[in-house]
Amino acid sequence: MKINVGIVEDDQSVRENLTKLLQLDPQIRPIAAYKSSEEALKGFQDQPADVVLMDIRLPGMSGIQCTARLKARQPKTHILMLTAYTDSETIFEALKVGASGYLLKNITSAELIQSIMAVVEGGAPMTGQIARQVIETFRQPTVSTLDGANLTPREKEILQLLAKGYANKEIASQLGISLGTARIHVGHIYEKMHVRCRTEAAAKYLGRSEWTGY
Repeated sequence: MKINVGIVEDDQSVRENLTKLLQLDPQIRPIAAYKSSEEALKGFQDQPADVVLMDIRLPGMSGIQCTARLKARQPKTHILMLTAYTDSETIFEALKVGASGYLLKNITSAELIQSIMAVVEGGAPMTGQIARQVIETFRQPTVSTLDGANLTPREKEILQLLAKGYANKEIASQLGISLGTARIHVGHIYEKMHVRCRTEAAAKYLGRSEWTGY
């Protein structure tokens, strides 16, 4: 089945170029392209997307605000921020409200397609520059963080891989377990750590527990 991808971008030429690019890949179906958050929230309500490419600076409601509202309505939708902004505050705010990845607009066409595929598989794609910024802000995990969650040894192994950005499929391969088993373990980790996604789990494990306090 094709991956239904939506676009939220106020620049018409960028919207059109992204749409044309996505149409070239046989595994992707661009379903809609909106110029504002308000249009997107209305449109995706009638036609949900598997993945949304979201700009941040939009007229009216920002892309971060749109992400928060869209994730509340459609938690299974993966949102990839596609922007030119690299300040840490903006990056963390986007991840905090539920973005599954953060990409810069200067990435190649191949990298964009790969990121869409990766996020559907459970990954959290980020442009290298962004990933380095995120890593630099993390502190070393504390023993109390893990002990307080009462994780099993296997769950601790999986949490460590989650924090390194491994997708569920990669975790299964790394540990020699089935994809279904990996997903079950990840679900148990979320429940025990009181988080809703891999970004929150990794952040809490790595010491940024304040990300989950909303």
